[in-house]
Amino acid sequence: MSKYEPLWKYLKDNNENNYKLSFEEIKNIIGFEIDHSFLTYKKEAKDFGYEVGKISLKEKSIIFNKI
Repeated sequence: MSKYEPLWKYLKDNNENNYKLSFEEIKNIIGFEIDHSFLTYKKEAKDFGYEVGKISLKEKSIIFNKI
């Protein structure tokens, strides 16, 4: 199981077309702060029907889009 799987399941279970989640919201979902390894794991989102859109370090948020 991937360390980001709780995030992917959250996206799938809530079934929205688009999400804009703050780093803090993601931390609450997965239980730890995201780090650079997220870039490696982001491809896993496709297995749950989503893709990672814009990652904003300035806004500290990530946009996820349903595919």
